[in-house]
Amino acid sequence: MKKQQGFTLIELMIVVAIIGILAAVAIPQYQNYVAKSQVSRVMQETAALKTAIETCLLEGIVTEAGCALGWTESNLLLGDGESSRTTNVEGLKIAMAGSGIASITANFGQQAATALSSKNLVWSRDAKGVWSCSTNVDPDYRPASCGAAAAEETPTPS
Repeated sequence: MKKQQGFTLIELMIVVAIIGILAAVAIPQYQNYVAKSQVSRVMQETAALKTAIETCLLEGIVTEAGCALGWTESNLLLGDGESSRTTNVEGLKIAMAGSGIASITANFGQQAATALSSKNLVWSRDAKGVWSCSTNVDPDYRPASCGAAAAEETPTPS
């Protein structure tokens, strides 16, 4: 008599249950990892613009229109990906003032993680030439070297 070989239905159901439990734990952790890495990537991409802005300020160019940044668009920022490579592409805003104050604002969108939608990352330069990073992304995704964005202040009537 020949013995049948194979798995019983109960054994297969146990394996499927174990895979389901592992997937339920692994998928959210992976999504958190992706969001955190995207914030770090945008932080590094926009940090590269600081050098170009510093060069412009040292050369006496105090407006963003006159400053050639050499920016390559990011698929993580807002915009359709087809806009021209200028300083004011949608999703990346550059502001420069005559006193050496400048800012770089990157708005998350397009292919960024869902947890990052409507969030942004801002590099600010004060009159002393010191750059600082701030962002309004959740603390779980925020890089250690980039602080929380200042709370929105309600304007007081004059």
